Amino acid sequence: MAITTKKTPVIKLRDLKKRFGIGDAETYALNGVDLTINNGEFVAIMGPSGCGKTTLLNIVGLLDHAYFGEYDLDGKPVDSIPRRRQAFLRSKQIGYIFQNFNLVPRLNIIENVALPLTYSGVPKIKGLIIASDILKIFHLNEREYYMPHQLSGGQTQRVAIARALVNKPTIILADEPTGNLDSRSSHIIMEELSQLHKDGNTIILVTHNPNLTTYASRVITMLDGKIDTDSKPEKPSQKTTKVKKPKKKLVAKTRRRKK
Repeated sequence: MAITTKKTPVIKLRDLKKRFGIGDAETYALNGVDLTINNGEFVAIMGPSGCGKTTLLNIVGLLDHAYFGEYDLDGKPVDSIPRRRQAFLRSKQIGYIFQNFNLVPRLNIIENVALPLTYSGVPKIKGLIIASDILKIFHLNEREYYMPHQLSGGQTQRVAIARALVNKPTIILADEPTGNLDSRSSHIIMEELSQLHKDGNTIILVTHNPNLTTYASRVITMLDGKIDTDSKPEKPSQKTTKVKKPKKKLVAKTRRRKK
């Protein structure tokens, strides 16, 4: 008899709450969120502004610790992990892609991408070599020594993605990564995220654009700090059209007259 082992979810949230203000001014950004995300999923989170999407992403990304409820990362309660260890996990396991890129303006492109490696204790020269290799994947190796203001919006976002991936994280969090881009650049960014998902990474994408949900394997909508719906996205239908065969022309037979 075969023994089946149950896989541990990479992210598990139970009754998660986050509040701002006190007394009469108290409001809940998150109000009892239960969410389980398995390894290798591509989850798109949608909802109106102020519904708690970015707050949820910040908690999952270990950037926000002031919350109520339970958060398990790879089966281990986050509350039981010391802050210094959380910072290490964040730098090694989680890649964060911001809408506003968040590149350091005084550093050139290769230095920006190598920055997370510096925080992880990688020697500077080795970090620059690793950063150069990942910039080649995104076809940005010719712009390694450009400054951030010398790049287009799409190029800047690709640099931000390269920086998020330089430590080879297994979880990628993307907060409106195409919000400041035109449609062509948005398509390129989403194709790159889709490829990362195919490579086995877990991706959580916050977006206002319903067209981007077709890239996801699961779509969550939030409303008033709670999960409203959780479903699989509708893929565009591919209707088969029958090709009509051209009608044969009827050729009238003419009889030869006898002379």
